[in-house]
Amino acid sequence: MLASGVSLLLISIILASTRLFCSWPGASGNFLDAMPGIVNDTGMTTNDLVSITNDYNANMWALQNYTMQQGKFSWQLLWTGGAADSKGSTCPSPIVNNASCAATLREMCTPASLPQTRTMMYAFGPGGCVGDPSVLSEFEQDLANFLLIRGDFAYLGHGWLGCSRNYAYPDALNADYGVAQGLCSETATGSGVFTREYTKSTVQMDCNSWTPKITFK
Repeated sequence: MLASGVSLLLISIILASTRLFCSWPGASGNFLDAMPGIVNDTGMTTNDLVSITNDYNANMWALQNYTMQQGKFSWQLLWTGGAADSKGSTCPSPIVNNASCAATLREMCTPASLPQTRTMMYAFGPGGCVGDPSVLSEFEQDLANFLLIRGDFAYLGHGWLGCSRNYAYPDALNADYGVAQGLCSETATGSGVFTREYTKSTVQMDCNSWTPKITFK
């Protein structure tokens, strides 16, 4: 049970705004100034800022636990890439990219990989809240890689690129690929080609040429 003051903070205040200290590294004191001038304007010391950031992070964990205890979910609980305890980014990027395709898929095609243990949000490229959301430059690659690494709970789509934009929605997103039959795997040691069987399709990514292939059964 949350104390009433903490409950008010979590429900009424933090849910409305989480931008001030969310990206600051609490241990180092090397802060990115999310609010320009805040350090000079407030007269706080490095230790003050470290303490505030650590307290902020503690409140975020309390908020996460409280949200889940209520049987609810939030974007910040998604895994969008990065460390195991990372919060979901509103500007996610594709988790598998051309430069590190094989290495990433070898890591992701394991039972303990983060897509298997957390709810994943996989973003269309280029990601990072840049580009035109009506133009998906690597949709086929993104779709194949998503299907290769996804767990039981996963989303594929756009990050936040603003209102009054046209967000592409290719017909392939409506296709029924079936149910995954095991994890993805490399066809041979060092081949750089990864496959995964679904009940209605076979998904493949050739990292050597960055070529995806989805074959319906």
